[in-house]
Formats: sequence, C-alpha cells, structure tokens
Amino acid sequence: MPKKPPETLGIIYRMPLEDLHPHPLNPYGVQDDSAMRELMGSVKENGVLIPAIARPRKEGGYELISGHRRKYACEQLGQDTMPVMVLNLKDDDAIIRMIDSNIQRENILPSERARAYKLKMEAMKRQGMRSDLTSPKISAKFRSDDSIGDQEGISGDTIRNYISLTNLTPPLMQMVDDGKIALSPAYQLASLTEKEQELLVETIGSEQSTPSLSQAQRMKKLSQSGELNEDTMLSIMMEQKKPVQANITLSGERLRKYFPRSYSPIQMEEVIFKLLEAWQRKRQREQSR
Repeated sequence: MPKKPPETLGIIYRMPLEDLHPHPLNPYGVQDDSAMRELMGSVKENGVLIPAIARPRKEGGYELISGHRRKYACEQLGQDTMPVMVLNLKDDDAIIRMIDSNIQRENILPSERARAYKLKMEAMKRQGMRSDLTSPKISAKFRSDDSIGDQEGISGDTIRNYISLTNLTPPLMQMVDDGKIALSPAYQLASLTEKEQELLVETIGSEQSTPSLSQAQRMKKLSQSGELNEDTMLSIMMEQKKPVQANITLSGERLRKYFPRSYSPIQMEEVIFKLLEAWQRKRQREQSR
C-alpha cells in the first residue's frame, strides 16, 4: 500500500491499524459494552464489512473520520489491519462527515450528542461564512442549528437545547449521562454560572436529591437576577417534591412498529409528544364546550 494515496478518491486499502489515528475532535466515546461485543462478534465472523474512512495526516499516517469502534474491535481481536477508504477531506467536511456517521446510533450519550451537534453547527457556520463571501443569496444570519434540525428530522430548538448542555460542568454532565438528571431540567441548569453549578453539585450531595424541572427553572430565574446563592438554592432543593405515582416505561420494540426504520429515538420522541399535545388541546376544547 502506498504511503501517500493517489489523487483518485474512494480507493479502499487494507491498512495497518498502527497507521490509523483517532480524530482529535471525535465526540463519540468507544464503550466496551454489549453493542461493542456484538460488533466484535460480527468482525470475528465476517471481518469488517464497511470500510472505515480516513484522511492523510500532516504528521504522517491517517486520521480516522469514521470507524473508531471498528478499529477498537479489530484491536481487541488481535487483528493488525482493516479496510479503509482514504479521502482528501477539508477540516470542516471531515467534521461533518464524522458527526453524521454515528449520530443515528441509539446508544449515544447526551454529552456525546451535545458535543456532536455543537461541532457540526460550528463547522456549518464556517462553511456558511465562506459561502457568504461569494453568494449574495445566502442570509448573513446563517441558522446552522435549524439546518441540522431539518437534516435530523427534529426541531432547531431541540438542537439548541442539546448544544446548551456543553455549558454544564463535568460532574453535572455525568449526572445527565447517568440518567440522574433528566434532560428538561438539565437544559435549564446549563445557564447557571460555573460557580453556581459547583454549588449545585455540593447541594445535590448534601440533600441526596437532584432538581426537578420546576426547581431548575426557578434556579435559572434567580441566577439571571443575581439572587441565586447557597441559601436560595438550598431552600429550593429542600422543597418536598410531588410524589411520583408510577414510572411509565415505553418499550422501544413496541414503539418501533409505528415508525419508519429510519427514524431515530429523538424523532420518535418528538412525534409522540406532538401527538400528546394535539390530544391535550382536543380534550381542552371539548371541556370548554
């Protein structure tokens, strides 16, 4: 295999794993979980069926755009090479392709999705700015977050909410990834200052409780007015939460039959809540009559 790929794009090489380096901005972690064990079983039996994508590095070797998990599976199985398609991608094109290659996976953590959307938005903004220099038809206010939402089949607000999570401190972000803090209150908490978030982590530890949506909303309001401090935060966190009647779990397998196979979990969730909102409005109209 030649060290420098020819100008022709799309050629697949059997490449040594030692020549493949992870993309420095890759937002997706490689987890040694059941999905990875399933992938390793497939690679062991059939080999790597879908080639990874990489681009040449200035420092030598190749930078992975997609295929980080496949490379890990090969390493764990003691394999030395894997099929790779080498493309000469610019920085922003490489970022967008890297994000799109994994964003539809169901087991992506909120922190990974947040970083992925932010990286893609920034790359698209840079591309939009470059387009503005040559195309007067493109608006100067390039809403890349709405564009990402259109591509993903979700609202721009959902994209913006996820991106806001990148403002959370690592301890709070870990609580979101662990499911200890739900996404809705997490969106509100992301607006708190770093010191306020540090204080919240301490308060959560002392009270052994995480904030509800209504508590998070009040913290955000007090933060904006400069009134959120140890006393006001503790007062909010010490409030008795309304008892939960029962936990409702919807089976993904049962829901899947009502949606196209291409729908991601986020798209399915948005459709479900839109239908519930329509049902609620209908009930309110009937009651008003």
